Amino acid sequence: MLTVTKSVKFDAAHVLTNHQGLCKNLHGHTYRVEASVTQAPEDTADMVIDFKDLKRVCEEVILARFDHAFIYDSSSVGEKSPPSSRRTACAPSRFRSAPRRKTSRATSTAS
Repeated sequence: MLTVTKSVKFDAAHVLTNHQGLCKNLHGHTYRVEASVTQAPEDTADMVIDFKDLKRVCEEVILARFDHAFIYDSSSVGEKSPPSSRRTACAPSRFRSAPRRKTSRATSTAS
């Protein structure tokens, strides 16, 4: 089973509206997102995805949306809202459906 992973880094700002500390103020992080596409177990092809295509998807779905952006979702404000890096990791779920498993992982630097 083959897996292809592309890692991208970007800078973005966010705010924690219900936080009592300094993070309640606008601040930024450098984020790293790893997007992986894994071949389905029954797939015997020699290639899971063209790396150039995975790079293009990462640029269109992740970088175009989040690089130097203000990450804020007013509908999820409050303690039940997911952390910004978790929301960022959800972006690759917009990949086209295919008989492959797609995963993502996002991390951020400390403020």
